[in-house]
Amino acid sequence: MANVRLLKVLSLFICLLFSNLSTAADRPPVFIGLDAEFEHATSTSARAIQQGIELAIEEINAAGGVLDGRPLRLLIRDNRSIPARTRTNLLDLLQKPDLVAVFCGKFSPTVLEVLPLVHEHQLIVLDPWAASDNIIDNGYDPNYVFRLSLRDRWAIGSLLRHAEDRGFRRVGFLLPNTSWGRSNQGAIEAYLSSGAPVRNVGVHWFNWDEKPLAPKYRNLVRTGAEAIVLVANEGEGAQLIKEVAQLPKTEQRPILAHWGVTGGDLAALAGEALHQVDFSVVQTFSFVGNRNPRAKRILAALESRYELRNPESVLSPVGLAHAYDLTHILARAIDLAGSTDRPRIRAALEAVRDYDGLVKQYAQPFSPARHEALEPRDLFIARYRKDGALVPLKEGPRRAPPRPPETRLAFRRGDGRGDG
Repeated sequence: MANVRLLKVLSLFICLLFSNLSTAADRPPVFIGLDAEFEHATSTSARAIQQGIELAIEEINAAGGVLDGRPLRLLIRDNRSIPARTRTNLLDLLQKPDLVAVFCGKFSPTVLEVLPLVHEHQLIVLDPWAASDNIIDNGYDPNYVFRLSLRDRWAIGSLLRHAEDRGFRRVGFLLPNTSWGRSNQGAIEAYLSSGAPVRNVGVHWFNWDEKPLAPKYRNLVRTGAEAIVLVANEGEGAQLIKEVAQLPKTEQRPILAHWGVTGGDLAALAGEALHQVDFSVVQTFSFVGNRNPRAKRILAALESRYELRNPESVLSPVGLAHAYDLTHILARAIDLAGSTDRPRIRAALEAVRDYDGLVKQYAQPFSPARHEALEPRDLFIARYRKDGALVPLKEGPRRAPPRPPETRLAFRRGDGRGDG
């Protein structure tokens, strides 16, 4: 009789076990989108962002997923850096049940031009790269855009402080004739109006694929520029570097670059010319010299999954690191919201606390008053080594202590300035 009871208990246990396994395997996924510039000829940023999301998803799913066992799954769309394609891609992704958020790529115009669509559909946009101030300062309340990246005002401030530290007081600017360029123009005006010792000797505008760029650079030199601040992506950055390297040394000035140039393999595109000019760039993260245990674990995963064998071989590392941290923060917000309802997740993103990430420690990444997870002190200046590695000027990236949680409840609206 005892044996019969034991067999019944074992049979019940086995049935429950297989029932639970079947249920877990059948649980529907929660979807994250990525709309980025995958087919852009020289871009490496989209792939880096994808890698960061995928590595975070692997960790999250291995730990049980979200919402008591639902796996996260990534849906990828290519916008080829064209805003109209981003609109089409978002409308397509919105048809997917349980789509909770979409990551953007590095091109600010692809985000700025879909802000009305994003807020009409209450679609959460997570920004791991695009830097235009008005992506966050967009005037929408509630705001469905969250950024873990730098913004133009911080980048320009960091570059101009670096110019001041090097003793430069007369600076010229090369800006793209886009909404991103105009965002940087506003950042320049704001910085110089604050009483900074730097003087603007001129701004020259260029169009994408414009050649040559050296005449505009030389005009700034002739007006007395001691350094040139360049806002560009990798194609135009490499072109200018090659042209400047051919100039007489008396006409060469240091180039201080916004980080768009690191969205591709600038070292390969510029070649030896990169080491014949004085070139530096603003960054927020580096694997080189990074002692964070999480960074070491991610490097091991990159080698295993993508055959990237050392820190120097990781292209566009800021995109990878930002996307990785954003994905983990999103997962926490989904669990905090207790559902895939996007308005509830949007509110939960403002309430996530105490995440020890790859880039930094976040006491509270976002709040109702702040949709920027980083801050100016997270920026640093980097240079390219002879082997093509992008390394901080000082050994190792700065890892700032966490910012204390905010208690303000009112969301700060944008200033209403358009980007054209």
